[in-house]
Amino acid sequence: MARVLFIQTAFLGDVILATGLVERWKQEFPDDEVDFLLRGGNEGALEGNPHLRKVLVWNKRRGKFRGLIRIIGEVRRQRYDQVFTLQRFASTGWIAVLSGARNIVGFRKNPLSRFFSESAEHVIGGECGLHEVERNHRLIQSQVGDQYGLPKLYPPDPEQVIAGLGLIAPYVTVAPASVWFTKQLPAAQWVKLLARLPNGLTIVILGSASDRILGERIREELSQLRGGQPFHNLCGQLNIGASAAVMQRAVMNYANDSAPIHMASAVNAPVCAVFCSTVPSFGFGPLSERSFVVQTEEPLICRPCGLHGRKRCPEGHFRCATSITTEALLDPMSMVWR
Repeated sequence: MARVLFIQTAFLGDVILATGLVERWKQEFPDDEVDFLLRGGNEGALEGNPHLRKVLVWNKRRGKFRGLIRIIGEVRRQRYDQVFTLQRFASTGWIAVLSGARNIVGFRKNPLSRFFSESAEHVIGGECGLHEVERNHRLIQSQVGDQYGLPKLYPPDPEQVIAGLGLIAPYVTVAPASVWFTKQLPAAQWVKLLARLPNGLTIVILGSASDRILGERIREELSQLRGGQPFHNLCGQLNIGASAAVMQRAVMNYANDSAPIHMASAVNAPVCAVFCSTVPSFGFGPLSERSFVVQTEEPLICRPCGLHGRKRCPEGHFRCATSITTEALLDPMSMVWR
């Protein structure tokens, strides 16, 4: 039996995708003790995960350097046999290198990779077109084989969550926000989509507390086009597990290229991923059995304009988003709602 640590201190979506490593590792080595290190605020993604012994939290908000020193000390005290760092930054490289583990694995792009026991290539885009879960799998491939694991969340019972919220099925969820402006489909286009959904569907808006204003704007504009439709703005009201539980029972889940796509994938819920300035070939598309991707059909030479999106459109026209039609967004519904 070995003690193993996976390190992923990036954003929520990255943590969710990294759970595929935990799933695959425990399939191959069920007796190993597996821990996970993440940044403060993302702990909810791992609640209820039966494969994890301990979740370590790096609280960056209380002083990044001070928190780094503290978490290095905590990692050393755990006496890990193997440490896998999924990030390509020096900070997580130092955590791994100073862990005291006999086997340290990470990506070659990490500045500390020369001190790793093993390293793997990490290429985004290009001809390989690997999904992020496949890229991550390269870190453990030599020990578990070629088959990679899919991300998985363990939310509370969906029926209890839905009943507690007073949601009336059937319903559709929409996560309309994104940290990056150029990843976010404009509110007016979400409104047009919701106004064209089949009768009898409840609309549920998901997101953080900071997204609530956007949710209310969509509610107000939708009421002018189609009043009386059941509508729940749950932004800021649900934790990660409850959000995943709601998505699990939805007829369809709509989201931008952001964490909600991966939440839906991790509970195998139907999902439509909307890509504006970014592209699926970066490797962050949906993985559910019923997955759909909607993106512009215009051959824009400016797309993609960046890996993570931007605060504004560099060209000023934002055609990568505004050219996406309501009909294209409705097509996935026709596949799951008869």
